[in-house]
Amino acid sequence: MTHLILFLIIVAILPSPAQIRVGVGKRVVTPDPLLPVSGGLGPGRPATKKLGDLYARAMVIERGETHVAFIAVDFLGFPSVLGDRVRAQVTDIPANHILIGASHTHSAPDCYGFPGEDGKAGCDLEYIDRVCTLTAKALQEAVDTLAPARLKIATGEAKGRIAFNYYADELYDPRCSVIQALGDDDRVIGTLVNYAIHPEVLGPKQGVVSPDLIGPLWDRIETETNGMAMFMNGALGGMVTADVRRPDGKHIQTWEECQRIGDLLGREALRIVNEAPIQKDPKLQCHTRRVRFPIDSPMLRQVIQVSPLKHPIAEDGSVTTQVNLLELGDARILTIPGEALPNIGYYLKRKLGGDHQLLFGLTNDAFGYILSEVDWASFKRYDYITRTSLGEQTGEILMRHAREMIAELPN
Repeated sequence: MTHLILFLIIVAILPSPAQIRVGVGKRVVTPDPLLPVSGGLGPGRPATKKLGDLYARAMVIERGETHVAFIAVDFLGFPSVLGDRVRAQVTDIPANHILIGASHTHSAPDCYGFPGEDGKAGCDLEYIDRVCTLTAKALQEAVDTLAPARLKIATGEAKGRIAFNYYADELYDPRCSVIQALGDDDRVIGTLVNYAIHPEVLGPKQGVVSPDLIGPLWDRIETETNGMAMFMNGALGGMVTADVRRPDGKHIQTWEECQRIGDLLGREALRIVNEAPIQKDPKLQCHTRRVRFPIDSPMLRQVIQVSPLKHPIAEDGSVTTQVNLLELGDARILTIPGEALPNIGYYLKRKLGGDHQLLFGLTNDAFGYILSEVDWASFKRYDYITRTSLGEQTGEILMRHAREMIAELPN
């Protein structure tokens, strides 16, 4: 009896595992009236209709005193100067724990401030301000709806005709990782899908505002789970795109093809996560590093200097951005401030450790393509992505800092 009493006393004074809580929120950010859409450098193309709405979607995860927010926005890119506007409006979470990634749809308004033929940027500053405000409201909703939750994390190969590498068919990563939060009543709170693909089935030339294939992805997941769905892109650079090829060599660029691919990826994501076990007392740690990149590209330097968004640039011509490394349960998540090529993605996943390796591309910044030193300016096929990369050392700098951050993690 004495031993039992002593045991009960010890159990009573031991700290209990911190409860995981999760909240989600979203806001429609479709421009009304419609604005020109951007698929890259240069002036946008006028839009005459929309197919699906653009969204800002947020998921907040809390464990004890630690809070981390994932935000997904439907734009080609979302530079840090805009991300900081969002972070400033929500004080419940440390700013460096708010990770904002762009889906990279090529059918949304310009959020970079690309210069047009006259050298002036044509982005709509009032619309961009509204987007930042609505994104902050989605994040605040996620904070306000935090509730006890359990997590499932899974990784598997997404099967079927979804993506391919336009430059070399098989050089892409077919792995899809999924984070799903369930309430105490087993209802699905939210499902986050991480996969590398260019959402450019429609592209900017059709004059359509659309989340592209990501919209049908949400629809499939939300129809089946009744919880919010969100998408974070991966290492999609050079040139991992939607597999819209027909046997005759032509490409299918229709909304129906967006629906086919998005629905298939959504079903595959649910298949991958459905049998995953509940994470036992999952850890949550968020590590942050400020990383400086030189700007060697005249093209990107012009974008940064001309843009009315006033992108921060140092006197030495470099830019600095936030890179995050997260430990979530048995997964590790690394953010990438641009479009890393697949070989860099494979390398980083191999170095990350953990049972599940997630890469959040175009997150916290959107600096164009990220190539390794040996790929930069190496092939004629790489001419465009070399010109739209910060420089020859961009990939090397990212990989070095990632390795150092990983090495600093406790065993």
